[in-house]
Amino acid sequence: MSAAKTIYVGMHDGVCSITSEDGGSSWRQGPVTALPHAAARLAASPLNPQRAYLAAYEAGVYRTDDGGNSWTHLASYPSPYAHSVLAHPTEEDTLFVGSEPATVYRSRDGGETWSELEGFTRVPEAVDWGFHSPTRDSHVRDLRVAPNDANRLYAGIEVGGMVCSGDGGANWRQLPGLNDDIHCVALSDARPDSVYVATARAPYRSSDGGANWQPINEGLDRRYTLHISPAPDDANLVLVTVSENARRLNPMFYRSTDGGDSWQLVDEVGQGTEPAQMVVAFEWDPADPSRVYAGADGGQLYQSSDRGLTWEELPVHLSSVAVGALAVSPG
Repeated sequence: MSAAKTIYVGMHDGVCSITSEDGGSSWRQGPVTALPHAAARLAASPLNPQRAYLAAYEAGVYRTDDGGNSWTHLASYPSPYAHSVLAHPTEEDTLFVGSEPATVYRSRDGGETWSELEGFTRVPEAVDWGFHSPTRDSHVRDLRVAPNDANRLYAGIEVGGMVCSGDGGANWRQLPGLNDDIHCVALSDARPDSVYVATARAPYRSSDGGANWQPINEGLDRRYTLHISPAPDDANLVLVTVSENARRLNPMFYRSTDGGDSWQLVDEVGQGTEPAQMVVAFEWDPADPSRVYAGADGGQLYQSSDRGLTWEELPVHLSSVAVGALAVSPG
């Protein structure tokens, strides 16, 4: 595995990279690129270790080609809203961005030009998509691709539920059976048909690619689920962050080794401060599946080198990681 590691970190007012040249023993924070609006999601290119994309809510889309030292605003992106971003697993210059009202755009040239995936809004259930606030609309909160099929895409809509495409985004269908207030979607390389989803009511799991769902909140003391992710090499090893409500009141961070059938509290991360800091993002290291990183509300970054059992705080402190944007370079 590579000794060099890069974590991309999105904050309320900027984005930067955190790098290690010795496998995670020491870390260095790079320059912060200021953003006019908060970072929403980050996606590292699986094919180019120097490239990553940033969705910045009401500030559009950004790209770095130098490992996060500088970021370019992709001015041609056709919407002011960018809530989620997905880098294609086999086509280096192809990316997808989820917008508001709930729409998906695709670029095949690294973000220079864009086209709308019109089949997305032709889903019959789209007429029922919306949002809690009358001043906002439904938006694509997360975008994911199946590890074993680059044409199988998942989109989580806040608020509108889950939709899936089996042909690379040309056509989509609604996946019923779970709460429709979606916050995060996650899959594992180890078992591609296992799909995990964080919703406002509970975390859910599907074992058949999204055809059927079951809540997996037994043993969780909170119901509002912000983020969820299985290990890339073990679909039964899952991390989840929950709180009492959207204001992130009384947050808790859990780990499961049986696919969410039971949960164990992780009290080393975010719980050592007063008030407790919510873990708002965590990402597994694609080059080292035993390693996982987490970011908390107060700007703390943590790493675990034993698959989430024990954690240590990284020696960097950022203004805030509250919007939950983390991505890890593949090499």
